[in-house]
Amino acid sequence: MSGKAMPTGTHYGEYLQLDKLLSAQVPRSGMNQEPAHDEMLFIVIHQAYELWFKLILHELGSVQKLFGTTSLDERRMGFIVSRLERVTEIQRVLVDQLNILETMTPLDFLDFRDYLVPASGFQSIQFRLIEAALGLRQEDRTAYGQHAYRTRLNDDERTTLEKSEESPSLVELVEGWLERIPFLNFGDYNFWKEYLAGVNTMLADDAEIIRNNEMLTADEKRDQLAQLADTKEGFRILLDEEAHNELRKQGERRLSHRAMSAALFIDLYRDYPALQLPHKLLGLLVDIDELFTAWRQRHAIMVHRMIGRKIGTGGSSGHQYLKSAADKHRVFSDLFDLPTYLIPRSSLPKLPPSVESRLGFAYEAERETDR
Repeated sequence: MSGKAMPTGTHYGEYLQLDKLLSAQVPRSGMNQEPAHDEMLFIVIHQAYELWFKLILHELGSVQKLFGTTSLDERRMGFIVSRLERVTEIQRVLVDQLNILETMTPLDFLDFRDYLVPASGFQSIQFRLIEAALGLRQEDRTAYGQHAYRTRLNDDERTTLEKSEESPSLVELVEGWLERIPFLNFGDYNFWKEYLAGVNTMLADDAEIIRNNEMLTADEKRDQLAQLADTKEGFRILLDEEAHNELRKQGERRLSHRAMSAALFIDLYRDYPALQLPHKLLGLLVDIDELFTAWRQRHAIMVHRMIGRKIGTGGSSGHQYLKSAADKHRVFSDLFDLPTYLIPRSSLPKLPPSVESRLGFAYEAERETDR
């Protein structure tokens, strides 16, 4: 019989500490008069956001820990994917919660808005920590009221955020993982030469379609062929490490050349069993960026609807700041660009048997050997 002590009975309210949770809603408008009715809604919504932020940080922290090894145990990939899927489901709830907040009218908000000054959602340290965990860099941030974003935090929050920013972010950890992927070693086989041949075939077909399209004017054909030439140049840069590194210096690329190559390889050969979870992972990183962009955009529209062109309670430009942040605060832009470099399955280079066998199921490789 196990010597482990059995837990005593637990009461629902005690376990969830509901006495603390449900006493934490204190409307500022009610300190000297009858509280504004909708301030309770405002408080509960934002407290709910902070609880969801806490769970997102919990999930991202576990993913960072799993990635933070010199050799990722591939058996952990399922955990990583499922936890990032959870993050994306939480993000969808974050967007949906704005529907509830929008049941409050602009006049309802004015009943208590002045009590909030100079507090602002920008001061949410947990959301700043989420951005840092993902890999949003200081130089990529939109200026907040012409000031560095840290000036709006207190000393303890700044210290916490600086410590977080010193730790490897998710984008850095994913980059390291991609650089270690072994499938880019093709021996004597020049995979990228064959890939470029497939690219040239695809672009030649596209050019022929443009030239033969009777619906296009001569000027339209010339413009589209010029765009096709730009696309071809993009492929050249993709395969040129020196050109890629120059784009990194200019801030137009985040991932290293090898990491970008690995991500593209995963995207191209996603149908192989060994690459299905890695492909799912890359897709989830794009989802996370997209969903935070959608949340910021929806938030910006809601703020515009609520306060018009007024400045925010924290002194920012209100909805203009939020709109700018939505456009600028992406972390995984390189992964968004990957579809640019996809070619049809019919044009994909055939992989060497040694590589192909490693990407399939083990029993399939054994079956081929038995033949």
